[in-house]
Amino acid sequence: MNNYLPITAEDKDIMLKAIGVNSVDDLFEDIPKEVRLERSLNINKGMSELEVEAYIKQITDLNRGCDDLVCFLGAGAYDHYIPSVIKHLISRSEFYTAYTPYQAEISQGTLQAIFEYQTMIANLTGMDAANASMYDGATACAEAAQMAVDATRRKSVIISKTVHPETRKVLKTYSKFKKLNLIEIDEADGVTCIDKLKSELNKDIAAVIIQTPNFFGIIEELSEIEKLVHQNKSLLIVSCDPISLGILKNPGEYGADIVVGEGQSLGNNLNYGGPYLGFLATTNKNLRKMPGRIVGETVDKEGKRGFVLTLQAREQHIRRDKASSNICSNQGLNALISLIYLTTLGKKGIKEVAEQSLQKSHYTFNELTKSGKYKGAFNKPFFKEFVLTSSNSVEEVNKVLLQNRIIGGYDIGKEYPLYKNSMLICVTEKRTKGEIDKLADVLEGIK
Repeated sequence: MNNYLPITAEDKDIMLKAIGVNSVDDLFEDIPKEVRLERSLNINKGMSELEVEAYIKQITDLNRGCDDLVCFLGAGAYDHYIPSVIKHLISRSEFYTAYTPYQAEISQGTLQAIFEYQTMIANLTGMDAANASMYDGATACAEAAQMAVDATRRKSVIISKTVHPETRKVLKTYSKFKKLNLIEIDEADGVTCIDKLKSELNKDIAAVIIQTPNFFGIIEELSEIEKLVHQNKSLLIVSCDPISLGILKNPGEYGADIVVGEGQSLGNNLNYGGPYLGFLATTNKNLRKMPGRIVGETVDKEGKRGFVLTLQAREQHIRRDKASSNICSNQGLNALISLIYLTTLGKKGIKEVAEQSLQKSHYTFNELTKSGKYKGAFNKPFFKEFVLTSSNSVEEVNKVLLQNRIIGGYDIGKEYPLYKNSMLICVTEKRTKGEIDKLADVLEGIK
């Protein structure tokens, strides 16, 4: 143990003397000998700083990511362009502690950043207000479901199987302990089955959760769903890709009550799976049921602009048993990254990213299917992802692609057994014509 503690032998003696024992072993006298390990821990010996750096580099060199390979993998985490200004701004020391403000009003910089982030998310989604961000898109969706249950005082929630499988799994976990009845409805040809939805709607349904573009990349038709849901006096929860909102109608225009999603694509690196952030926005009607915290704008006694925590639902606070959620942390640094990203791109920039993703994905689809060797699984409008079917297994195809320094698509059959040998391909604005053409050539050459 002493090898890993930054103290000298003299420091140790002083500390032992101060507490009145002769050795470190004396500290553990109360622990029965039969349960003691009686040997050294099976860990490496201490290393110098140079040795640690060399060891860590040896491990990281085993990784191959988007800096080394061309990525056509999406399925919830996306390789979008990240402006260099983000790296320079978030490396400032004051942003490293972008965490939940406990003495909020003295953290004016943090509050302003959260306020600006909330404003942009609300504008992007077409909602009245957004919270300070959540752990990720999956937990944001689960919290939205609970929020709908609290708002409607109903106990059941319908979720389409075209919603991201990981989101559905997180919601199942929440449901088990929240005593929420979760109903999954089947997809039909890649989109939510309307007939199945109609059959499941009843007076106990608090909300219906739809994702668009959905997990297959297809743009769901929300108009009919919205009418059915609101005729049943349920809430409509829409999960969406924020980049798609640069060109598609936002959920607010369709009459959504709550909008959630994964914010990773807004300037955050892939980070081998995290940390990411979830966004959650809603209408004024449901504002007080929203989990987390909301920062508001005000003025001080001198009339100067300032920011305060307007609403917050925290388990530590008084009336904790009535808190709307036990979520007590917002992803401050990741939300700040998204704020800088949206500010840097602006309305025209986010539209261009969306348009390029749309155009390049459709060019890719046409190139990959023109010979007939690969076919589109669905004949539906898509944004930046689409499903291809092949006579070869996805594992086999991806192995060949990796040999050609390409990260292939996601194996849909893992979560949807009906779609065996089907691959979800993603194309963002980062992909060049040369990279897309190489993908087509490699795929065409697989026997």
